[in-house]
Amino acid sequence: MIVVSSAKIRKDLRHYLTEKYTELAFRFHTSMKEAEKDLTKADILITYGEDLDDTLISRATNLKWIMVISAGLDRMPFAAIERQGIIVTNARGIHAIPMAEYTLSMMLQTGRQMKTLIENERQKEWDRSPVMTELHGKTIGILGIGAIGKEIARLAKAFNMTVIGLNRSGSPVENVDHVVTIKGLNSLLESSDFIVSVLPKLPETDDILRTPQFKVMKETAVLINIGRGNAINEDALLTALDEGEFKHVVLDVFKEEPLPANHPFWSHAKVTVTPHMSGISPQYQPRALDIFEHNLHVFLTSRGDYLNKIDPVKGY
Repeated sequence: MIVVSSAKIRKDLRHYLTEKYTELAFRFHTSMKEAEKDLTKADILITYGEDLDDTLISRATNLKWIMVISAGLDRMPFAAIERQGIIVTNARGIHAIPMAEYTLSMMLQTGRQMKTLIENERQKEWDRSPVMTELHGKTIGILGIGAIGKEIARLAKAFNMTVIGLNRSGSPVENVDHVVTIKGLNSLLESSDFIVSVLPKLPETDDILRTPQFKVMKETAVLINIGRGNAINEDALLTALDEGEFKHVVLDVFKEEPLPANHPFWSHAKVTVTPHMSGISPQYQPRALDIFEHNLHVFLTSRGDYLNKIDPVKGY
């Protein structure tokens, strides 16, 4: 059985897999261009999920399972995958720890005016006027209470914050004080001091945050987007910031990536830009391959259930 990887897997992890699963033939590559020659023979493909198209799937006549070692599935050719009956699993949940820590760090940064303090330090300016804010007693609204949202909620509780969460069902979630559905979005926005979007890229999340939503937010609110860039109408966002609808936005994801050098986000005083790195961690690949190993056992033995099995019709 042949396992092909188009994802650049760490050397120590490649060694671990080949030593443990001697019955499998691993073909490790650093890109799909390099891996394409082995794709026609592959039973299993390990990928980041951004390098496949209909043509490649049609050539992969022996392919039975695709393990996407990321959570994002935006670029997967699901129609072709469904036609060939290929199983798809992903690494949903592995980003929870680094993305939750990123979120809390940005909440602390904005609350404690770190950008201003760093600039004052650079200028050797002794200025005690920046107004500091505590997280204690504040309210955080989390759009998308999946694995990442749950971890953000857990950490927020350590700061004695009130947590409001949005999900499809409105069902209760641990460490979340109030759960709302999309009908309660504006209520969540009105009540929250910090708003964190962890929403996936789906048709129903396109521009879910736009002018009407910005207008109901607190003037002191901070918006953080670590989900997908499609969730925010960027033109409306800039207008809202200029008109003082809310205080600050932290953006890790954008509609166009990389963010163009001439984009106004880079220079706007009320915007913090980071280059889609909230989920980056040295533990990323080991956590993803833990899921791969569980699913490999299911694949080889036909016993148990796949973790994070994806419905190709729904795309999640």
